[in-house]
Amino acid sequence: MNPKKLGKLDNHKQEPWKAPLPEFIEELYRKRFGKAQPERIVSIEERANELAQKKATQRAARMARKANGSASAPGDDPVQKEDVDIPF
Repeated sequence: MNPKKLGKLDNHKQEPWKAPLPEFIEELYRKRFGKAQPERIVSIEERANELAQKKATQRAARMARKANGSASAPGDDPVQKEDVDIPF
């Protein structure tokens, strides 16, 4: 849903069979997500801050794993190459 492309759809005064743009956007949202509105409404700035914090947390966890000497994520079970039998 690109906001730049929605402006050209806002001609319901010229074409009376079209819904006004806000109603049209609501209808598109209902079709795509199956609900009338999001469960949690967040501003763009808040969402950007949340993503930055999540990225920083992931980066810190990655650096901690690297410092501890384990290159794999928790729960991963690396398989050694010599442990694998490949029948030919």
